Amino acid sequence: MRYGFVIDNRKCIGCHACTVACKSEHDVPLGVNRTWVKQVEKGSFPNTRRMFSVMRCNHCTDAPCVTICPTQALFIRADGIVDFDNRRCIGCKSCMQACPYDALYIDPETHTAAKCNYCAHRVDLGLQPACVIVCPEHAILSGDLDDPASEIAQTVAREQVTVRRADKGTRPNLFYVNGDESSLNPSATERSESYIWNSQSAGVGHFARYAQSRPVNPDVLDLASRFTMPEQGALPDPVQAAPTRQVEVLLGKARRVYDTPDKGLLWGREVYTYVWTKALSSGVVLAMGLMGPVLLPDAAAEGLAVAVGLVFLLLTGLLLVADLDQPRRFLYVLFRPHWKSWLVRGGYLITGYGAALALWGIGLLLDAEALRLTGRWLAYPLAFGTAVYTAFLFAQAKGRDFWQSPVLALHMLVHAVMAGAALLAAASVLHSSLGGWGEPAARLLAWSIGANLLITAAELSLTHANTAIEEVVHAITRGFYRRWFWGGLVLVGNAVPMLVLTLAPAVFPSAIWLPLCALLVLVGLWIGERIWVEAPQRLPLS
Repeated sequence: MRYGFVIDNRKCIGCHACTVACKSEHDVPLGVNRTWVKQVEKGSFPNTRRMFSVMRCNHCTDAPCVTICPTQALFIRADGIVDFDNRRCIGCKSCMQACPYDALYIDPETHTAAKCNYCAHRVDLGLQPACVIVCPEHAILSGDLDDPASEIAQTVAREQVTVRRADKGTRPNLFYVNGDESSLNPSATERSESYIWNSQSAGVGHFARYAQSRPVNPDVLDLASRFTMPEQGALPDPVQAAPTRQVEVLLGKARRVYDTPDKGLLWGREVYTYVWTKALSSGVVLAMGLMGPVLLPDAAAEGLAVAVGLVFLLLTGLLLVADLDQPRRFLYVLFRPHWKSWLVRGGYLITGYGAALALWGIGLLLDAEALRLTGRWLAYPLAFGTAVYTAFLFAQAKGRDFWQSPVLALHMLVHAVMAGAALLAAASVLHSSLGGWGEPAARLLAWSIGANLLITAAELSLTHANTAIEEVVHAITRGFYRRWFWGGLVLVGNAVPMLVLTLAPAVFPSAIWLPLCALLVLVGLWIGERIWVEAPQRLPLS
């Protein structure tokens, strides 16, 4: 048994009855939707066409939201319906990043994830979903796709149907009859926060800023700049908002005229700062391990590694909890784990790494050689896992194509080594007993900067799988993030430290240039983490 939907675009009239019925059936709050109707217009006046595309959960056979969910709050029923239990949800928003169809949202009342669940409570009683019952044109079909006698199975077999994002390998069970690419492909039309026909959120300032990060029709941006900002709660005057000339220009291309509100950046400051603090915590141990063949660790160096590792690991945990919409449930990750989720695996890696650092520190305090060695040798592999696991978590976020980079794990490993080498280099100047670590730490820092530049160039310049990745690369190198990228990441975080590491030893004492290099590298790393986390989220998924 495999329940699914068919949306027949030949019949849909865009009445929004399905949206209203869904909201009524599930008490969906204002501002969020389980089902919504996206409207796109094509052509030039008077030869125009408006298309209505019903958007919702695709109830995928291989649902990435289920795979990434750390607490099994999302699950696939025996009948193929992807359902959820908000009592287990911790509000990590991973499922929203994993869904290529923008089907999930955070409920503003329960602060947990929610989505279309096929009206599972009605299906269990032998009834059809509310949206199917209310549709006046029978444009929404539901039923068992594995039953050849069902209307939905016969429709899929008889008609030419299409699905959204087949390339993601999710095997969606939502099919469109007469689906149009300009409506189903989110990259085919520009996204705004305000439309001529509706006002879903305050202002277009965000749209104007976002448009700078993508190749955008200047007439669209000009239109956005001409919107007048209404008073809070008031609707904009469509005549003032869109002068006739701009409307006529827009009618020459496919354009959105009605859509769901943008969810914004799901993973923001807490997440990219946590990636940075995690790199600092794991990197100081990894850097020490890499320099082991050159310089055996002594008590002072080991004490520094343990202290820095524990402090930044604690900050990492606090940032992770702070990002949750249900922070009181953070222990569910450890006690109600879904082992396929890299959020769970990462949680255990971080916990194990913290335990190893604590054991190492106890051995140092008690001068217990066995504990000291055990903790140290356990810390090395766990530091490696802590440094790179986020790359695999991001890879499970299938909605963000840029994060599917095959070198992302190496990217994060090099960042950790850079951070650790920078800390040890600065400490060699600031702590007299670590003076011997300065030169090898500086060499490791220079090598890691070179590796980072090569990996960054590879990620941004190699052939890209689709236009979504190309748009992110454009936003980073030539769009919204270009100043942060070239000025912050490349110049401040890599080029200047490399130049100083190469030329300064012959001119200035290390007490001046090593701490400076360390500071610049750490600032550049933070900027880089921000760009890599934020930029892919700027692209719409629906």
